[in-house]
Amino acid sequence: MDTLRPLLESGNTLVRLVTYEEPEVLDIALDTARRLGVEAWVWSSTGGLRRAEFRHQQAIADTMNAAAALVWLRLHVKEPSLIITLDLADFLQDPQTVRALRDLVEFFRAGGENMQLADRAWLVMIDYKSDVPAVIDALSRRVDIPPPDDAEIESIVKGVLKRMNTRRPLSIKIPKRTFEAIVQALRGLSRRQVEQIIAETVASDAEFNEQDLPCVLEGKRRLIRAAGVLEFVERPGSMDDVGGLLRLKEWLRKREGGLSAEGIAAGLEAPRGVLLLGVQGAGKSLASKAIATAWQRPLMRLDPGALYDRYVGESERRLREALRQAEAMAPVVLWIDEIEKGFASAASQSTDGGLSQRMFGALLSWMQERQAPVFLVATANNIEALPPELLRKGRFDEIFFVDLPGPNARAQIFTVHMKKRRQDPASFDLARLVRETEGYSGGEIEQAVISGMYAAFDQKRPMSTEDVSAAVTGSPPLSVTMRERIDDLRAWADGRCVRAD
Repeated sequence: MDTLRPLLESGNTLVRLVTYEEPEVLDIALDTARRLGVEAWVWSSTGGLRRAEFRHQQAIADTMNAAAALVWLRLHVKEPSLIITLDLADFLQDPQTVRALRDLVEFFRAGGENMQLADRAWLVMIDYKSDVPAVIDALSRRVDIPPPDDAEIESIVKGVLKRMNTRRPLSIKIPKRTFEAIVQALRGLSRRQVEQIIAETVASDAEFNEQDLPCVLEGKRRLIRAAGVLEFVERPGSMDDVGGLLRLKEWLRKREGGLSAEGIAAGLEAPRGVLLLGVQGAGKSLASKAIATAWQRPLMRLDPGALYDRYVGESERRLREALRQAEAMAPVVLWIDEIEKGFASAASQSTDGGLSQRMFGALLSWMQERQAPVFLVATANNIEALPPELLRKGRFDEIFFVDLPGPNARAQIFTVHMKKRRQDPASFDLARLVRETEGYSGGEIEQAVISGMYAAFDQKRPMSTEDVSAAVTGSPPLSVTMRERIDDLRAWADGRCVRAD
């Protein structure tokens, strides 16, 4: 990562690096100081202030206090320098520390007492949190450290293997294509997480070969699941697992060309996303998974509910981190299920101090400005809860309305779910079942098949048409119990959305 030096040389006296990877980023800052040819100082509340080259020696007396250390620097630094602070943001609730930091920034900016420091002295704050007083925010340039790119991931993997090989000889036999797949699988993780996964993968058998790719993928799933915001989602086997939605399938087939090398060479832009609006249980979630399958992209689910945190600023940080991680894993399909539940308060006068509006604004900005090939799929059941800004042209490539399946789609849905459960569709009267399930959703049809199987299994016999029919007639569909709401939804979608089937 070589983003720090240009920032300093362009006149930013105070740069804030927000990261959980303090040791790695500290090394980057120290390397920047060496390449700039300036003296480096490091401060922390436990170690006090020291010259970086003498970090293991005694600290300067009475500099564990943040304000005292900043005042000492202003009084004693006479040569071009890079001052690196660790977790200084934690101490900026103290007015004296804020004052001392402002004084030091202005001192460096003005060149000190004899202009030796002008444009040659900087402060770099390395913090795990982004919150600072507004006056410090205005004085500084904030940088969120990006995950490593493919070249850096490759270097980290090779470094871990070399280090482990010195402790215990490793057998490393891996084809180039598999190694490239492992590097791609590690996209979006931090430097430390990449090291952790490779070390855990190799430690068990002292080997690194093509059989380790599933272990790497599982390790990544585990780490992302632990974060609680993004999660890997298993995809259906093929688009044939989705009944109906013929227009949506055709749209996806055509847009797939924008992902190919030929399409890019022809000037096509990669598709950016779709909003799937429709009746609950009609197949929106399954369609989201099928898009990832059709385009052979990883599928990541963003849980809006997991974003919200009681600490000020933490929710926004989680959203930015999740979106940045999705970009780092690109090309990828990002799925936000029931988006109205996560950002519904943005459409009205919220009681959360404006948090929902800020979160929603951050999402809209990312949707408009992102450059990475992240295809966004959002699903929604309640149009009234969606902020109008989300539906504006340009936010999505297309808005599809997913209605209850028609006769042909219901026949296909029955076939899919029967085959999935090792039943022969030809042994059932599908025409009858299709007639009896008028107004039923795909999810309700699936449950009818499952209920029929249980009934047959209980009587120790094969499932029949009568078993499925009894399950259908014994449970009224959502289209009956919520007829008025579904009619309103259809009326709104008419003329505003493209029918998915």
